[in-house]
Amino acid sequence: MSALTSEHVSEPQAAGKTPDGLALLLLVRAACEGGATRAEIVRDLAPLFAHKLSPAEWRQSADAASGDLLALNLATEKRGRLRVTDQGAALSAGYLGLKTPMEQHALPWADVRDISLVAKALGAEREAPARLKSLSRPEALCAIIVQQAFGLPIKKNEQPARLRARLALIALERAFGNKIKAGMGSGAGLSAKAGRTLAGQLQRKPREFPNDAKLIAELAAEQVDAPRADLEQLRLALLKRLGTRALEERRAANSQSKRATIAPPAAMPVAANDAPPMRPDMGQFARTVQAAARTCADGWPGNRKAFISNVWSAVRLSAPQWGLSEIEFKCMLAEAHRSGEVVLASADLKDKKNIKELESSAILYKNTVWHFVRVED
Repeated sequence: MSALTSEHVSEPQAAGKTPDGLALLLLVRAACEGGATRAEIVRDLAPLFAHKLSPAEWRQSADAASGDLLALNLATEKRGRLRVTDQGAALSAGYLGLKTPMEQHALPWADVRDISLVAKALGAEREAPARLKSLSRPEALCAIIVQQAFGLPIKKNEQPARLRARLALIALERAFGNKIKAGMGSGAGLSAKAGRTLAGQLQRKPREFPNDAKLIAELAAEQVDAPRADLEQLRLALLKRLGTRALEERRAANSQSKRATIAPPAAMPVAANDAPPMRPDMGQFARTVQAAARTCADGWPGNRKAFISNVWSAVRLSAPQWGLSEIEFKCMLAEAHRSGEVVLASADLKDKKNIKELESSAILYKNTVWHFVRVED
């Protein structure tokens, strides 16, 4: 049985109290075109709660919440159909971020569900109507999900390449343990492939993507726990989140009314192999890179250089606690060079004997390709 069972969500609230999240969702459904019977409410809102409640639990919870709406004079019931009162219309409009009350018989349920409730789930219900209309396009919905998930400003119709560049900067900052602000502007200095690979580190299981649109779509699906990045699955995943919040609100309200104290679960000890990586700050990273480069540098005093690939191998062995991937290391190295903490160099003459090291060492930034770390003697 779910942790949020009918024991937690089925009891009606006392008269005089404001409705909780569950009752508000029912109120929104009743405020749509033609009102709604109890059976229609159960059918239309069931997808929001199917992951938490059994069909019987959901019917019991919906019936109790419908009773709340009637008791609070937010809806009336005639011939088995619920319709909102003026107060209910205003309250449902406020819940959806609308400036004017929802008029009865005006807004179809499908439109409210696919636009207004999806925006509510994203916390974007007060965005401009023109921006909300873009939620009907999968690429726009994916972009907004990603922007919100990673704390980026919501931008309408942002080009995938620009969003990828912003995500790459976030990944670079995380690689440094959020101890620096990358200061790389728009991130346009990174090549598209390097930016995608770096942004791909934001996934729970990092991987590379063939293009920016695929990167953004897969990140969006993961952020909302959708099995696929198509429009229907993204919407459903967002609506389930809205349903979960509504059940949690109702459980909290019922617990408060009973004046019950629920002890929080004991904290689970973190296993050693589950400990989060300890990311370096810029100075620590630069010192470790220099120390590693000295062990594998060639040349003469004052002009010693180490292949970046060899430095990466040495750093990976000497600092496993950082948990860096190769792409993170290379992008961190480029940022350290840009900041003046280390000095990188290019291979002017290509020696066929070292072609493998050259290729695996290459870091492309703007119009330059770096292959070496210069060693300070």
